[in-house]
Amino acid sequence: MTKKSSGPVLIDLDGEADPKETPATAAPVSEPDAALPEPRAMEMAARIAARKPSKLARWFWSLAVALIGFVVSVAAWDFVTRLLERNPVLGLAATVLVAAFVLVLLAIALRELAAFARLKRVDDLHAAADSALAHEDATEARSVVERLTRLYRGRDDLKWGLDRLKDRKDDVFDADDILGLAEQELLVPLDAVALREIEAAARQVATVTAIVPLALADVVTALTANIRMIRRIAEIYGGRAGALGAWRLTRAVMTHLVATGAVAVGDDLIGSVAGGTALSRISRRFGEGIVNGALTARVGVAAMEVCRPLPFTRGKRPSVTLIVKRALTGLFGSR
Repeated sequence: MTKKSSGPVLIDLDGEADPKETPATAAPVSEPDAALPEPRAMEMAARIAARKPSKLARWFWSLAVALIGFVVSVAAWDFVTRLLERNPVLGLAATVLVAAFVLVLLAIALRELAAFARLKRVDDLHAAADSALAHEDATEARSVVERLTRLYRGRDDLKWGLDRLKDRKDDVFDADDILGLAEQELLVPLDAVALREIEAAARQVATVTAIVPLALADVVTALTANIRMIRRIAEIYGGRAGALGAWRLTRAVMTHLVATGAVAVGDDLIGSVAGGTALSRISRRFGEGIVNGALTARVGVAAMEVCRPLPFTRGKRPSVTLIVKRALTGLFGSR
């Protein structure tokens, strides 16, 4: 048996140690960087929506639609005329069906044009409000409020706010106070409704990304959920976007986010959200779901800024962090 040493154990080190080096002054031990989950679904959905087609692609689709429409029109005409020659009764029925179909197409086209006109009306209001605030022009601000009142006239959910605005608008005289009063009475209640839509969309995208393992299913869900969310936000603020109008709004919002680099995971918000739950540390798929939900909330806030008739002055701009916390609390666990 070996005899135990009663003295201290000395370990020889290669080289001479610095006598001034202490545990307090030693460099900290580096920890391996935990890579944040990549929001692949949201990045791909954003780039698909923000992608601007080339002139060649636009010419291709324009000519393809025109050619298909021409061929279908000629085929329908030949079908109806031949059927009239063979059997007048069946030919008359086919004529009525074709005429009804054309009328429905015209109604859809008129609805889309009306949606574009209403979206432009909201855009013009936003630009006029920015101009009134920049010039500090009370007369211009009152004109904006009058236009906003006409936009929301007839809405039962804003009747109380319209009455209060009518009673109090003569008591304020500065441009920012006039627009702030209109924002407080008319837009703050709509902001709360829009926030609920954003939370629902963020929750849906996060859940599908985390649970559904199918390839591209999360991308399709992210794209459709964001388009639906942006369309609903436009309708809440009075835009009433049609199918084409909703796609135009989606492109505008996504283009802004891609251009500013907002669809990324390198900031404090995404870092705190991605590492905020135990499941996100255990499963990368759940981490991706949380990040995609957070980016969906960011898209929703950008859509609010685009679709809102007035800029945020008295009303507080929504916090993406708080939206994500409310939307995802209890969904994947908490800290």
